[in-house]
Amino acid sequence: MSMYGRDPWGGPLEIAADSATDDDRSRNLNDFDRAALSRPLDETQRSWLLGPGEQKKKKYVDLGCIIVSRKIFVWTLGTLLAAGFLAGFITLIVKLVPRHHEPQLPPDNYTLALHKALMFFNAQRSGKLPKHNNVSWRGNSCTDDGKGPSWTLTKDLVGGYYDAGDAIKFNFPSSFAMTMLSWSVIEYSAKYEAAGELNHVKEIIKWGTDYILKTFNSTADTIDRIAAQVGVGDTSDGNTSPNDHYCWMRPEDIDYLRPVTDCHGCSDLASEMAAALAAASIVFKDNKAYSQKLVHGAGTLFAFGRAQRGRYSDGNEAAIFYNSTSYWDEFVWGGAWLYYATGNSSYLQLVTNPTLAKHAGAFWGGPDYGVLSWDNKLAGAQVLLSRLRLFLSPGYPYEEMLRTFHNQTSIVMCSYLPFFTSFNRTKGGLIQLNHGRPQPLQYVVNAAFLATLFSDYLEAADTPGWYCGPNFYSTDVLRDFAKTQMDYILGKNPKKMSYIVGFGNHYPKHVHHRAASIPKNKVKYNCKGGWKWRDSSKPNPNTIVGAMVAGPDKRDGFRDVRSNYNYTEPTIAGNAGLVAALVALSGDKSYGIDKNTIFSAVPPMFPTPPPPPAPWKP
Repeated sequence: MSMYGRDPWGGPLEIAADSATDDDRSRNLNDFDRAALSRPLDETQRSWLLGPGEQKKKKYVDLGCIIVSRKIFVWTLGTLLAAGFLAGFITLIVKLVPRHHEPQLPPDNYTLALHKALMFFNAQRSGKLPKHNNVSWRGNSCTDDGKGPSWTLTKDLVGGYYDAGDAIKFNFPSSFAMTMLSWSVIEYSAKYEAAGELNHVKEIIKWGTDYILKTFNSTADTIDRIAAQVGVGDTSDGNTSPNDHYCWMRPEDIDYLRPVTDCHGCSDLASEMAAALAAASIVFKDNKAYSQKLVHGAGTLFAFGRAQRGRYSDGNEAAIFYNSTSYWDEFVWGGAWLYYATGNSSYLQLVTNPTLAKHAGAFWGGPDYGVLSWDNKLAGAQVLLSRLRLFLSPGYPYEEMLRTFHNQTSIVMCSYLPFFTSFNRTKGGLIQLNHGRPQPLQYVVNAAFLATLFSDYLEAADTPGWYCGPNFYSTDVLRDFAKTQMDYILGKNPKKMSYIVGFGNHYPKHVHHRAASIPKNKVKYNCKGGWKWRDSSKPNPNTIVGAMVAGPDKRDGFRDVRSNYNYTEPTIAGNAGLVAALVALSGDKSYGIDKNTIFSAVPPMFPTPPPPPAPWKP
């Protein structure tokens, strides 16, 4: 009997019971094995043949924390090594391939001069100097200022800046200097940063404002006096008492008494000091505690100046050196800065009061109209308030006076141009803003700053120029005026010399400056002992880098002699205007002004909406 079944390899299989011998079965099995091995077997088939105990064993790698297949481990490791090799190869190629950089333009002359002009303030520091002052021939000086019997308020007036080539600290021009520096930082902080000088100029300002805060009770809400001056310099009537003008000494060697002059009715000084603190509070707005301290001090000073009317120079020696002609311009100037610093509209109401503007001279000309200086701030105040109209346009009730200030600013800008005859010019092209009187450069740099700044204001307001009568002038004309004046100071003049010490190859070597003219040789020269250095014909042993001297005469002439301060003496008020003009013109014009920082504290101004339309009737 035969049985039929299905061959597991695909064909019928006949099984005959007991019909074959053992040899036949063995032969058949051999034939089966050869047939089975002659074709490839899949995994299931191999498992059937091999059986469970004969399966192929996989290999593993024990990594301690995990066991992985050796095949996976090898592939992973190989992939990582290949990726690392490829990354290294690409990096090597990038480093070896030559790069084609755009050549970096060298700094312009205004930027180069800016670095030096700021160094002058380091040389003028009084008190205990910081370690990084970087003026090797200067040291600690006048560390007893304020301790004399003439000043009893704080007993500490150490610090601040010496005014010029002497060691007197005149608070009126030095406060103006700090205001100008702060204004330039507020408008052109990006340019300072590009030049690498932002931290330096802020440090200079803080050195000045820290000292101003010492000159009155800055924590009080009301005060009745402020310090106006430290040291004296009157040598009239044959006075031979040792003082800061009679003696020719390094500040470090001063051993004579330095009296303090205070004042009770000094509206001009108090308002200028208020302007300095208010402007600086915007510069330091990121330091909230210090900024608020400055704002509080500014408010206290301005209130004192408004309440105690008078000129600070009345009846004292300041009238000889820094006589103030009026305090009304300081009211407009200080009030404008306090408005920007606080956003308090009462200050804006004050400075746009027509009566105040009239007293400040906003409606009439005169020979010195439009000349910004330590004495007259009107031109600066009008530019500052024109800014408000151009960018915020507050409207009623301020618009009428702001428009007047804007129009007057336009007239001042016209007067700077060579097409008009408001001011003469030397044959070399220097504008005579002080009408041929000595020490012209301090006025020129202030005008160059205002012209550049107003030009930048107009451009930021998308205004291509302004009118002088029927004629329209481009903003480029203002910038060209500023450049020609600053280029004259930097060396493009008939003398072919730079009036900034250390800039260029030809500059004044006999600067009227006590500390610069006496060598640092460990010899202490007394009051008269230093006269030999004053009268020496040799160049100063110390280079007072960045000092802008008083300047040439009205015929472009200049005498490089130490004894004539009208040619060779620098001042911090003059150098502040110099720094402001240089940074305004420096670098890439595309930087422009910072439109918003000055308005940080000013609340949003929403114009009064028009009345609703009348109800519609058919």
